[in-house]
Amino acid sequence: MNVKDKVLHMFDNHAIGTLATIQDGKPFSRFMLYFHDGLTLYAATHKDTHKLDDMNSNPNVHILLGLEAGSFTSHYCEMEATASVEDSPDLRKRFWDDSLAEWMSGSDDPNYVLLAFKPERILYFEKAGSEPEELTM
Repeated sequence: MNVKDKVLHMFDNHAIGTLATIQDGKPFSRFMLYFHDGLTLYAATHKDTHKLDDMNSNPNVHILLGLEAGSFTSHYCEMEATASVEDSPDLRKRFWDDSLAEWMSGSDDPNYVLLAFKPERILYFEKAGSEPEELTM
């Protein structure tokens, strides 16, 4: 399996990861629920969050995805990406998940937006400590 296929397989099976932005000149990370279309990742958020302010100032982000809880032997990836806001009604419906109902009322909630992460570079690791396979765009 080539590195792109490994990354896509991992995206299909791991939805929780971290998102790091720059806030007040310092890195700031938080956990996010991710969806994907090919190698582009999406995450739902409220339109009035600090992460949007961070990305408006600096759209460069870092994402960690994979590595199952309690294990250092599962695969994971690091992604360097450029973030943008996506408010397409079709994509909002496609990526709506009922677990988001704690923060937003539904796919038509005017406060619900998607963050789109276009990868620039992805490092895929078979397990912690392994040499990464690089996928550049």
